[in-house]
Amino acid sequence: MRRTQKDVEDSARTITRRGLMLGGAMTAMVAALGVRMRYLQVDQAEEFKLLAEENRVSIELIPPGRGLIQDRNGKLIAGNEQNYRVVITREDAGDVDLVMHRLAGLIPMTSEELEQTLSEVKKNAAHVKVVVKDRLDWNDFSKVAINAPALPGVIPEVGLSRIYPRGYDFAHVVGYVGAVSQKDIDEQEDPDPLLRLPKFQIGKIGSERWMEKVLRGRAGTRQVEKNAFGRVMRELGREEGVAGGDIRLTIDADLQNFAQARLGEESAAVVVMDIKNGDLLCCASAPSFNPNLFVRGISYSDYAALTENDHRPLANKAVSGAYPPGSTFKMVTALAALGAGAIDLGHKVNCPGYMEYGGRRFHCWSRSGHGTMTLTQSLQKSCDIYYYDIAQRVGIDKMAEMARKLGLGMRHDLQMSAIVPGTIPDRAWKQESYGQDWRIGDTINASIGQGYVLASPLQLAVMTARIASGRSVVPRLVRMIDGKEIPAAQAAPLGLEERFLAAMRQGMWDVVNSQAGTARSNRIVDPTMVLAGKTGTSQVRNITAAERATGVIRNEQLPWRRRDHALYVGYAPFDNPRYSVAVIVEHGGGGSTAAAPIARDVILSALAGGRPPIAAYPQDQRGRIESMLKDLPLRDPETGVLTSSDQA
Repeated sequence: MRRTQKDVEDSARTITRRGLMLGGAMTAMVAALGVRMRYLQVDQAEEFKLLAEENRVSIELIPPGRGLIQDRNGKLIAGNEQNYRVVITREDAGDVDLVMHRLAGLIPMTSEELEQTLSEVKKNAAHVKVVVKDRLDWNDFSKVAINAPALPGVIPEVGLSRIYPRGYDFAHVVGYVGAVSQKDIDEQEDPDPLLRLPKFQIGKIGSERWMEKVLRGRAGTRQVEKNAFGRVMRELGREEGVAGGDIRLTIDADLQNFAQARLGEESAAVVVMDIKNGDLLCCASAPSFNPNLFVRGISYSDYAALTENDHRPLANKAVSGAYPPGSTFKMVTALAALGAGAIDLGHKVNCPGYMEYGGRRFHCWSRSGHGTMTLTQSLQKSCDIYYYDIAQRVGIDKMAEMARKLGLGMRHDLQMSAIVPGTIPDRAWKQESYGQDWRIGDTINASIGQGYVLASPLQLAVMTARIASGRSVVPRLVRMIDGKEIPAAQAAPLGLEERFLAAMRQGMWDVVNSQAGTARSNRIVDPTMVLAGKTGTSQVRNITAAERATGVIRNEQLPWRRRDHALYVGYAPFDNPRYSVAVIVEHGGGGSTAAAPIARDVILSALAGGRPPIAAYPQDQRGRIESMLKDLPLRDPETGVLTSSDQA
């Protein structure tokens, strides 16, 4: 059928409309594409340029500032200093060997350091930061920052590093921090992500370790944009962390410094305790060491010098040294016998210089004997035979019970490392430890602090404080956390009769102040500071019958390691007890000659709040003491350099 002219015209009009509609749609699409292209190429050019350079957004942890540690008066013991360092990330570096060799041309690096860093970079995950160089000076740090475009994956960082301005004085108490080890991570059920940061440091020993959670703080985070070379282009966001809490100890930094100087190069320790509240004012161990060496990475030679020293500078003898307490234990034996009703205050014993039991002679330190002894006289002259007698009357179990009541044989809960409980033996202990029955000879040895009995200077200071106060004083090391006072434990009464304690105190007064006292030369003549105490000498070798027959070899004639330990415990003022003190001088010989003079000087410093007053010493000693104090080798707490006190 032929189409009419009208049909042709209608069809043409329809096609024309469709064409116009299609053309319009195409034009609109092209226009939209043009607008979008302009947006992408012009408006968003910078953003897509970064994307084209393979930029990425990373979330990084911000280490918090570690909390400060201060002494009781706010003097800084452990703080933080700026640390310039350089780190590298393998996935951003590309050719690590090339980048590292470029870096070695900019900053001082030995070939060994270069090889060690390359090894560490390659063994860690590609995204893990590895510290290349720590503690750079500003010039070297600037060189790295300026050349950053040529060092892909290398990042110069400014952080904080631990520093101990009074290092030698507080090395054993505060300890030190060190890099996190895999063992540190494995010991925790849910390790803090901070521990995986390169060279992040945590407390290793001492208060730094035991107060780690308080001191560490909480990490912050930041979002950063990096280009293909690992260079940070911009920071997108930040959430600040929380700095670690500050800690204030009970230790007095000046007293601690004086005590360390007074101990000098002896292998020794001294503890001073506030009888009123248990605060440890001094806890010194000698010789000491510089904890800053461990923070910075101690060398093999420096570490060997510490470990091979026969005076054991790494050991905290004040709390981790367990020694036979010698005659300082006699107050325990006496109180046990009095408390059990085995003797009364009028009990007397004749001392001919020895006691025979089971075919064996147990000797007094005085070969000729002391004659008839009362209780206070036995303390004054430190007669051994008196305590051999009363120990057999009361028995070891009651002695052990009294020792524990006075703070011996237990681990006191302080924020320090390696605190030992010591050993207070009884019948059950020997059976459990050795599978043997207890013997009377064991009791006789224990009565004068020998045999199996072991105690630390800390425990002896606690024992003395409890005898002086009649209360169960508990030692305390941390005084405040973030400005909040930590309340001292309330000391309950010991439950001992006051007349028995008074007899012990009188005997200790006689030791120092009576004409026949074993420590009379170490008395304090200032009536407001009168010292009471007890000397002790503990054997570290057996004396044979043959040696006794020919004469016991004097300590100074023996090799150092075979000499007796010297001990002293005391408190002052006598009529209003404020401080207790305990001193151990390893292989020092006699307690009255080696330990008591140190104890007197240190407790005088505590009472005076500074240099011991010369007027407190007996008149005939003042010239010698003044000269000694003037020439006292004070150690700079940071450098460890010894100088005389008149130069300090």
